[in-house]
Amino acid sequence: MTAETAAMLPALTIVLAAALWAIQAVGVQLECVDAARAAARAAARGESLDRVGDLARSVTRPGAQVTVSRDREHTTVNVSVEVRPSWGSSLPAVQVSATAVANTE
Repeated sequence: MTAETAAMLPALTIVLAAALWAIQAVGVQLECVDAARAAARAAARGESLDRVGDLARSVTRPGAQVTVSRDREHTTVNVSVEVRPSWGSSLPAVQVSATAVANTE
């Protein structure tokens, strides 16, 4: 029994680390959704595009890429962030993003 446990422990550790990374990515995805929604509302109300970008970055991670487009009918905000696990800086980053559209007032 001890030998089987010792053999499975590294695999269990890898699975746990991958699960924690996935949970972190989902959390950042939710931050992106909230940031895009808040920024789209602000941009639709007529806030300046610089202020909208700052608002989106304040809700999510500092390195977030924010794209805002506004026309007569719709305002679209796209927020994207690269997520990298804190325990594995050599691993590739996962790109998460969210888009929100609001009617321009």
